Amino acid sequence: MKILVCISVVPDTTSKITLDSSNTHINSEGLTFIVGPYDDYALSRAIEIKEQNQAELVVLHVGTSDSEALIRKCLALGADSAVRIDTAALDSYQVAQEIIHYTQDKSFDLIMMGKEAIDYNSGIIHALVAHGLGFNHFSPVMHADYDGGQLTLEIETDLGKSKVSSTLPAVLGCQEPIAEWKIPSMRGIMTARTKEIAVIAPSKTNFESQITAHVVETERLQKMIPVENAESLIDILKSENLI
Repeated sequence: MKILVCISVVPDTTSKITLDSSNTHINSEGLTFIVGPYDDYALSRAIEIKEQNQAELVVLHVGTSDSEALIRKCLALGADSAVRIDTAALDSYQVAQEIIHYTQDKSFDLIMMGKEAIDYNSGIIHALVAHGLGFNHFSPVMHADYDGGQLTLEIETDLGKSKVSSTLPAVLGCQEPIAEWKIPSMRGIMTARTKEIAVIAPSKTNFESQITAHVVETERLQKMIPVENAESLIDILKSENLI
C-alpha cells in the first residue's frame, strides 16, 4: 500500500496579515509559517494507517526551499520520504495539476490532505486531484479506517454525518477529529535528518492564472438591532437584497 499526504504551508493562525507594496502577495516579513492544520490531521491519520498496514508513506509539497524545515518535521513524525515540487504555489488549479502530474504514474493507493488550507480556504484541491486521476473522492472526512480491503469513512454532511465504504484508490480531504495531532519524538527528529527530500522541477502544464490585486477590508459594516425590535431584521434583509 502506498499513501501520499499533500501538505500546504500557511501563516500561523495568530499572524497579522498585511500585503506587500504590489498588493499581489502577503508580506511574509516577520511571519511564522506552519503546516496547514487540516493537513496535520491528514498526516497524523495517514501515519496510523501506515503503521497498521505496513504501508509506504510519502509527503508531497508544492513550494519553495523555505518550506523544507516543515517538510522535515513531517518526516520526523513518521513519513518515509518527501517530495518538494520546486515552484511557488499560486492557486488551487496549479497546485492540483502539479500533484496530478507527479502522482499519475506512481501507483498511489490513497492520497490524503486537509479539507482546505487556512490561507485562501478554497477547499477544492482534493476534488481536482481526484477528478484528474479518476480516483474516488470524499471530503470532509472525520474518520477513516482501512482494513486491507476497503476504506470505512465518516463524512460531515449538511444533515450531520454519513458513514460510507469505498474501494481504493481514493483521495480524502480530512478534518478533525480524524486523528490527534502528533508531536515528533527526539528519535524521529534525528532519523528525519537522513530521510530523503526529493526536489523535482514543476511540470510544463500551461498555467495562465495571475493575481492582479488583493484587497483587505479595513471596515466592516454592521448594524445593531435591539432585541425588542428583532422583527425588523427581516425588513432590513429584504431592503438590502440579502434574502
